[in-house]
Amino acid sequence: MVGWLIETFSELNEWVPLGCFVAAYVFGGYYTVTEAIEKIRAGKFEIDFLMIVAAAGAASLGAWAEGALLLFLFSIGHALEGYAMGRAKRAIEALSELAPKTARVRRDGNESEVPVEELVVGDIVIIKPDERVPADGFVIGGESSINQAPITGESVPVDKRPVDDIAAAASDPESLPPEHRAFAGTINQSGSLEIQVTKLASENTLARVVTMVSEAETRVSPTQKFTKKFERYFVPSVIAGVVLLLFAPLVIDETFSESFYRAMAVLVAASPCALAIATPSAVLSGVARAARGGILVKGGGPLES
Repeated sequence: MVGWLIETFSELNEWVPLGCFVAAYVFGGYYTVTEAIEKIRAGKFEIDFLMIVAAAGAASLGAWAEGALLLFLFSIGHALEGYAMGRAKRAIEALSELAPKTARVRRDGNESEVPVEELVVGDIVIIKPDERVPADGFVIGGESSINQAPITGESVPVDKRPVDDIAAAASDPESLPPEHRAFAGTINQSGSLEIQVTKLASENTLARVVTMVSEAETRVSPTQKFTKKFERYFVPSVIAGVVLLLFAPLVIDETFSESFYRAMAVLVAASPCALAIATPSAVLSGVARAARGGILVKGGGPLES
């Protein structure tokens, strides 16, 4: 923008706006170039490669502002995708922090604190009031109410009491009624509880929720899938078309410089920065607007559905 304003409305030396355009190329094209190189090594010619070639073509025609604008718009598309991924990562990290890092466990009559990863099925954990439940299990001692909203969404705390037959409960914990079961990440409220662990930390309800959210948050929408598929054919087609246009002097009576100018113009015009920016921005806008209205949408796929 600064380069274009200087070039259009001032009489400064032409090197000043050119310097601005070159800076825009560097900052706008750095990540695009690195990504294009990685994809070319993998044998893929996608929009990244086309955008770099188009920007270089614009520069060769002296249309530095147009090339810089292409890279700027494309960078916005990448930035929006990066923001969406960062948002998903933060959401997953916040979920992971629901469970405590350690648990108060009773083994052989002795109480000790151990990392939740070291809990095994059958361990007895003790949860005091206002503490989070460290593992999935069932109540064998004490009575209290547990706030299960972080896991189940249930807004009213659920009263808990011990099972009548510990051996029977341990053999089939999934069939126990809600008043006996406890989930990792939920919050004990009024009284102290003793819970027998039924699942490892990597297999509990909270771990499954984290996995489901990470899959949903990073799932590509149907439109993005179509765009990726379209890129595979569109980019090589454009490059092939531009190469053919370079040989126009063999067919029509014009100089190579005229053919080159036309080929580069086609290349710049065909660069689909709209494809790169449209879907991520639409998905982010939709998810954010829904969130402001109290609706949580887990990514582009569910939003389109």
